[in-house]
Amino acid sequence: MFSACLRALRVKHWVGKGRELKPIRTSVAAVVRRDGDDVFLAVRRPPDDDRLPDVWGLPAVTLHEGELPEAGLRRVGREKLGVELEPIRFLGIQSADRGEYELILMDIEARVASGDPDVRASTSAGTRYVDQKWTDRLEILADAAARGSLCSQILLDCCGFPY
Repeated sequence: MFSACLRALRVKHWVGKGRELKPIRTSVAAVVRRDGDDVFLAVRRPPDDDRLPDVWGLPAVTLHEGELPEAGLRRVGREKLGVELEPIRFLGIQSADRGEYELILMDIEARVASGDPDVRASTSAGTRYVDQKWTDRLEILADAAARGSLCSQILLDCCGFPY
């Protein structure tokens, strides 16, 4: 299911016309759920983050060329949280013009297959989150969504929560 979605996304690596061609970056965000609870894992971006400083959101990675969303989701777990994640279901997809590139981002619901999430265990060369919390409060994502965070917008839209 996720693989078919990615194949459709990889048909064009550039968007726009003429001199306005922009590269496409495809990313995956993990909506990590805890078994038996109605909570998800929120992560806080660092205060010096260039796009969304000090806001709560969802852990995410940009896919490598040819990487499937499921593999990207598992990489979110290993590199960002120090756990093994297992995909549950596709939640949604959105795109946004980020100036120098077009971002296509999808949210995938996941569960922790092994380990305990810990952002301090991050081995990522990308964004290293500074805090985490299990929560059932969707409003924790509202600030990020209002400021353009696609992963937060997708989850809030899925739940009918305004931002």
